[in-house]
Amino acid sequence: MPWSPRAAPLRDLVLGVLGTAAFLLDLGTDLWAFVQYVLSGRYLWAALVLALLLLASVALQFFSWVWLRADPADLHGSQPSGRCLALLHLLQLGYLYRCVTGLQQGLLVWRQEVPSEFDMAYADFLSLDISMLRLFETFLETTPQLTLVLAIVLQSGQAEYYQWLGICTSFLGISWALLDYHRALRTCLPSKPLLGLGSSVVYFLWNLLLLWPRVLVVALFSALFPRYVALHFLGLWLVLLLWVWLQGTYFMPDPCSEWLYRATVATILYFSWFNVAEGHTRGRATIHLVFLLSDSCLLVVTGVTHNTWLPRGIPLQMLLSVGASSFLLGLVLRLVYYRWLHPSCRWEPDQVDGDRGLLSLEWCQLPQNRRMNQLAQNFFPKAKDETVSSGKGEVNGVI
Repeated sequence: MPWSPRAAPLRDLVLGVLGTAAFLLDLGTDLWAFVQYVLSGRYLWAALVLALLLLASVALQFFSWVWLRADPADLHGSQPSGRCLALLHLLQLGYLYRCVTGLQQGLLVWRQEVPSEFDMAYADFLSLDISMLRLFETFLETTPQLTLVLAIVLQSGQAEYYQWLGICTSFLGISWALLDYHRALRTCLPSKPLLGLGSSVVYFLWNLLLLWPRVLVVALFSALFPRYVALHFLGLWLVLLLWVWLQGTYFMPDPCSEWLYRATVATILYFSWFNVAEGHTRGRATIHLVFLLSDSCLLVVTGVTHNTWLPRGIPLQMLLSVGASSFLLGLVLRLVYYRWLHPSCRWEPDQVDGDRGLLSLEWCQLPQNRRMNQLAQNFFPKAKDETVSSGKGEVNGVI
């Protein structure tokens, strides 16, 4: 059943509100954990929590500021002056400013009886940047925080109530970021048939089921060898950074900021898969999977051979068994998703948000988020070819 003209903007507005609320809830629990660690005299843990928060926030503000500077001068007509925007980002409020702006634009679109194409395209433009920033924040801060909390629980042999809350909100933030990123990629396509519920659920599940065993084994290694986990991360991160550089990414507007993007992608690849270039995606995904699986197996062997260093009462064997089962199930769901549920990229006139053809002049004049369009072309690797040579064959979008 097709969405009514007002139902789709309402759905996007509700998702935006929930996404912002999830971010604030996760931030609040991290700050609560920081205060609790300080009050209990665990200053090292408090310093690690605060360092992860600050590093991720600074990176997020930098991405947001660079993108705003790179956008067309007349795109954001009602935004504050450059100095005001710079101050907001220096105060670490740039991402929240984007969230508020996105919600305001979404509310404007929803209030219109027949939403205009430009307002809808601009709302999509804003939400796409927010989705990408949320994904960066997930792997720069939320996932490392989750790893840290699990390492603390494994090392201490007990979990406080605020740690359980932090674990739950971290999983909530990760889940939301994955689903929102999946939705954002489909928004980039000129023809946007609605994502099925089954497709979104399976996409979310295979990402989460493959991610949390990786987080578990890294947390186990951190609990046993806290002095060496930084060396382990740095060694793998440098290898992954070199790999990303060799793929020739061109996502940011200048070479300096491109290196920050590559460093961020290398951090994501330390935990999960992320496609950054066109062509040979199956091969790269397989190489990454084998590389991460080999490293995780080495960490598991190290943990099992030194499990006597952990406090009694830690059900390590059960956790590792559940982690292995989760990995296998996630791998199966990943194959199922790309075989049967990956959205088709048929370049047809849009039946959801209005009848606009792929190469129509009106559609080309609408705001287009070229950053996310590029990632969508990587996710749906035939998109670029079909855009250049429309009408020559069909696109299946399977990577």
